[in-house]
Amino acid sequence: MTNSMAHSRARRNPADGRAPVRRVASGFAVLLLLLGALGFVPGVTSDYADLRFAGPGSGARLFGVFQVSAVHNLVHLVLGVAGLVLARTVAGARAFLVGAGAVYLALWLFGLAVDRRDAANALAVNRADSWLHLLLGAAMLALGLVTARRGDRR
Repeated sequence: MTNSMAHSRARRNPADGRAPVRRVASGFAVLLLLLGALGFVPGVTSDYADLRFAGPGSGARLFGVFQVSAVHNLVHLVLGVAGLVLARTVAGARAFLVGAGAVYLALWLFGLAVDRRDAANALAVNRADSWLHLLLGAAMLALGLVTARRGDRR
């Protein structure tokens, strides 16, 4: 083994010393940014010409499955940006995971309760969206509670 190889293996991993809750929050923030951005990409979003600002009339579907509107995409983008900002501290990362997890669980309940054809469905959610919101909300809330250790102040 050459000296340069030994040095490259001894390099510090950028994630070392970073609290797990911060890594998890950053990961979810990037996922939300990706979902929000992809909702504006024709091809990835089928029936893109039917994308509306808000409401049940939006016929666009992310990956051909998840109904989206501009407002729906913006919710994901705003939460993603908030997640990146809050993930800079342990307390912020935990607040993001728990808070955004609660928001997604509320969106899940909203999706179950709203008539999908009614104007009250301003975000343009369908059944697939509701189940994705449940998975996101439950995962974020659980990971926010599990990965944040009280003694970890980094």
